[in-house]
Amino acid sequence: MSHEAIAKELAGAKEPIVLVFAFNATGKTRLSVAYKDATKSGDGSHAGVYYNAYSEDLFVWDNDPEHSEANIRLDIRKSSLNRFHSSLTEDDIRDKLNRFRPSYRFDFIPHDNPEDGIKSVMFFHEVADPTDPNKVSKVPFKTSRGEERIFVWCFFLALFDVEGWADKQSSHFFIDDPVSSLDDHNIFITASTIYDLIEEHHEKRKFVITTHHIGLFSILSDMLTKGEKASKFKKLTRVCTLSLKNGEVSLESCLNDVFLYHLRLLQLLDRAHTEGEVKAYHFALLRQVLENVASFLGVGQFGYVLKQIGIDDKDEVATIVNTMSHKRVYYYESDELKSDSLATFEKVFIGLKEKYQFVLHAPVGKLSAQAPGTPVVKTPTKFAKATSTKTAKEREGKDPTKPVKVRAAETVKKPTSKAPT
Repeated sequence: MSHEAIAKELAGAKEPIVLVFAFNATGKTRLSVAYKDATKSGDGSHAGVYYNAYSEDLFVWDNDPEHSEANIRLDIRKSSLNRFHSSLTEDDIRDKLNRFRPSYRFDFIPHDNPEDGIKSVMFFHEVADPTDPNKVSKVPFKTSRGEERIFVWCFFLALFDVEGWADKQSSHFFIDDPVSSLDDHNIFITASTIYDLIEEHHEKRKFVITTHHIGLFSILSDMLTKGEKASKFKKLTRVCTLSLKNGEVSLESCLNDVFLYHLRLLQLLDRAHTEGEVKAYHFALLRQVLENVASFLGVGQFGYVLKQIGIDDKDEVATIVNTMSHKRVYYYESDELKSDSLATFEKVFIGLKEKYQFVLHAPVGKLSAQAPGTPVVKTPTKFAKATSTKTAKEREGKDPTKPVKVRAAETVKKPTSKAPT
């Protein structure tokens, strides 16, 4: 499917609330643009309102290097939204910011022409004159990236309330990832602001929320389908994942899953292992799972996990996993693994599943996802056939669950056709 086809599917979905998880580079922003195009009114006007990367790009720092940052401020680029700025006050933004407990204050700096709206925002700390405590100065400063993202999100939350925009383009809200650069506490607060928005408007408007952040996804999913008000929202909510493989995107339901990042990776690995399609880049995913388990157990190195699952030569296997996880190794999705490397993968992966008994809800064969951060490369037919028709057990005539002597990992020579750059 294409992003355009999925946008039309979401626009026609019966559920008024759609929550979508997707790895970075899967095309969440492209999906929001496709959704905007698919839902335009007959005269070409927008039917709903959006928060996405384009929204955040309207805010750009002027670092004022000529004056040693004395007048540093966050500029707001002109857009069609500027005409609504006159209805916004600093107090409107503060009202949305309060639950985040910001440590700063700010002032709007308007354009000379009031119709052009807000020119920039100055963040400042108040500093008292050491010789006269009653004399207080505003000292501008640059916020952290996380504080900036929170401010921009709250700016838009306030803008949603302004008469003439969201109340006119009232078909839907499309919210894409308002949580970049935020810590866990602020991600939870952001989730609560989205939940409040849904609770206020869900009876009259559709919501599509997309995110790459498993924390935000899990919190909202639980609030809407398992929380105190789940009976109100569960039947109105569609929870799914947007996946990418070989340039094709797909939308898969996961409403009954316990959706956590490491489980999603395990689902991808399980599918690849079952179908005999383990590639070099799967070692990168395997390493992420090992590191997640190690962190949960309170240890810093995943070698501890290897020992727990019965790997005797844990140091050697850890070296192989680290080597195979290097981007230069897994860059090409078509990389076939030699038998030694595949046996190492199987020994670790099967050991993980047997030791910790993960429950992988997604049916095998239903997942179709590009690994996070890997390029889209078509697998040559002859290599795909070789992988899908033979497992390591068939190639070696051995049981991959039994101990094997692991040698240095290698990959076979890459196909002559290169990945596009």
